[in-house]
Amino acid sequence: MALSFADLQATLQPEWGQDLGGQGPDLDLLMVPSLTMDRSQMQLVTGAHHYEERQLFSLVRLRDPGVRMIYVTSKLLPDLVVDAVLELLPGVPTSHARRRLHLFDADDASDRPLTAKLLERPALLGRIAELLRPGRSYLACFVVTELEKELSERLQVPLLGTDPALGWWGSKAGSRSLFARCGVPHPPGSALANDLDGLAEAAADLWEADPALEQVVVKLNEGFSGEGNAPLDLRPLEMSRASGAERRRRLRQALETLPMPAQGWPALLTQQGALVEAWLQGGQELRSPSVQGTIHPGGQVEVLSTHEQILGGPSGQTYLGCRFPAESEYRMELMRHGQAVGEALAAEGALERYAVDFIARRFGDRWDLQAIEVNLRQGGTTHPFMALRAITTGRLDPGSGLFLSPTGEPLHYMATDNLCDPRLQGLLPVDLIDIVAEAGLHYDPARLQGSVFHLLGCLSEYGKLGMTCIGRSAAQAAAVYKATEQRLLAGGEARRGQGAAWIG
Repeated sequence: MALSFADLQATLQPEWGQDLGGQGPDLDLLMVPSLTMDRSQMQLVTGAHHYEERQLFSLVRLRDPGVRMIYVTSKLLPDLVVDAVLELLPGVPTSHARRRLHLFDADDASDRPLTAKLLERPALLGRIAELLRPGRSYLACFVVTELEKELSERLQVPLLGTDPALGWWGSKAGSRSLFARCGVPHPPGSALANDLDGLAEAAADLWEADPALEQVVVKLNEGFSGEGNAPLDLRPLEMSRASGAERRRRLRQALETLPMPAQGWPALLTQQGALVEAWLQGGQELRSPSVQGTIHPGGQVEVLSTHEQILGGPSGQTYLGCRFPAESEYRMELMRHGQAVGEALAAEGALERYAVDFIARRFGDRWDLQAIEVNLRQGGTTHPFMALRAITTGRLDPGSGLFLSPTGEPLHYMATDNLCDPRLQGLLPVDLIDIVAEAGLHYDPARLQGSVFHLLGCLSEYGKLGMTCIGRSAAQAAAVYKATEQRLLAGGEARRGQGAAWIG
């Protein structure tokens, strides 16, 4: 008799999701890095299906000699892309790890979720299922939706991730409810509204509670990476000079032309709702830190990392990259808040990765932290930290929030998914490796510095690349980043020039 999703999850063991540095149990790990999200949101991501490559740093689990991994993608991964990661793993011969890695693909580059493609291919699922040992296998995903839940039940393999029935806690409204429960500070905001009139009413109520408020941010309840957020400037609306009814009319009119990054956002507003939140102002300095953690089977919460997020885009709300770790002035406070949120999520039955995003404002020598959202999935800060763990045998020191090498040296990095430039178009992954090797900028374990790369599938077509640049200090990591970016762009331009001269 087939087990239900909940029954399957009950078979997960506490140590299965842990990187035990070569001492783990015999396991089969099925990795399905599907970006199963709203299609309108995914259209905002250049080369979306290549993002399946970001999870290749999960190959770190192959350091355990008893672990086998089945890694599934939409299109077959080139050997060079896979080997570039395997060669970075310390403590295990590449050939040994390669024998325990099984690659499958759906041979489908469409913009639909990978999980949907797998469910449409029963023969492919059958070949995958033949490799999975009963009672010693589990499924890991980038995000868990009803599709991933169906995949788990179809394969009869437990999924290490939060049941989509608990997805409310990762929404904007659910996050605010969670912060209130945990006593984590967060900005004033509204309940959900499902139309422009309701949003106008919410924004008016927020301003009337604090007439000094100059700006608010409108948030789609299920937006991600800032693509569902848009700021609304209240100053041109002259709220203090208008009656209550006139304020709402002006707000309603302003919302009609709100530059929300997500296309067709009024329809999304009807489907999922949106809320209005006070735009945090004041202070001599503003940052966007975050804290990441994981919930192991059985409920143990582990805070994994802290980051400074690098934001940009039209509204300044789009995630572009990060720096690790977060600044020392509030790093431990971030970790305490992350622990509290993780324990509340664990009590609800959540599993695996979560993250909490904050706004940090400096007032003199004091920093004010305000939580703004919870993510119940892997995100942009997940794979850089996975990369760091994959290529070192270091650990996070819970007393300082620093990641220490085996010799006790703190390691830092600066990472991005969005190094994008026309000069990179036409470069193949082998060209990139040549450029980096010639410049001596690849990661060197002896010097504990250098760059590792991801999203290589985006390089030739889109001129887009992801990279994690590691150093023994924040300044050194930033210098490695700058040097790598400069050499890649110069190398790309030189190779394009050579091609033009050869053709001529």
